[in-house]
Amino acid sequence: MAALPSDGGRPLPALIVFAREPVAGRVKSRLIARLGAQAAARLADAFIIDALAKAGSFRGCKLVIAGSAPGSVRNSPYFNRIARRFGTELIDQGGGDLGRRMARVLAAYAEGTGAVLFGTDTPSLPRAFIRQSIDALREAPVVVAPALDGGYYLVAVRGRVPDIFDGIEWGGSRVMGQTLRRLHGLKVRYRLGRWWYDIDRPADLDFLAADLARGLCGGSGVSACPATVRLMRELGLLRLRP
Repeated sequence: MAALPSDGGRPLPALIVFAREPVAGRVKSRLIARLGAQAAARLADAFIIDALAKAGSFRGCKLVIAGSAPGSVRNSPYFNRIARRFGTELIDQGGGDLGRRMARVLAAYAEGTGAVLFGTDTPSLPRAFIRQSIDALREAPVVVAPALDGGYYLVAVRGRVPDIFDGIEWGGSRVMGQTLRRLHGLKVRYRLGRWWYDIDRPADLDFLAADLARGLCGGSGVSACPATVRLMRELGLLRLRP
């Protein structure tokens, strides 16, 4: 995907793609019964590729992969290959729960113009929604973009990373609500990004296929996730209208 013009010369935040190496049997575990371990891992890989292509379309942003892999991310052939392909920095998420890992990664990039961190489980996310979160980060030091399952798919911080990641029941439907309570309790100004949906379960995959087949995806259509579309068609999960 070709890079698009930068934001009128104004500095942009770092864009961090938070990703797990797509090792068969270790990723997309709730889709394995439907797809098999190998196909589920290939789908995770397609999600990563689409997320990086979307992030890379913002010219002027530092692009970072924050990876998690068996052993060291630095020694991962997979992550080193895609880091070279997309011209990104490559760092390890480190240990701890999801909140500790996100806080650690954000703290490395959030000073100055800030950092926008998002995962790979929203392949059909319109590019415009990332753009809106970048804009919102100029208005408040924290931006959180909710997911329909009760969590969030994007968090952005400008300046010091506030203590909003502790005491969260990660992986559950209360993540967003608990995070907002933390923000209110700490009196941290924030903005909300646009709602979107994650792909974790077979029903989510069916929803994605229906969304793509109808050409919706927030107006982005199949262009929002071309790698995912190609694989889903190959696997017989998607039939696009002529």
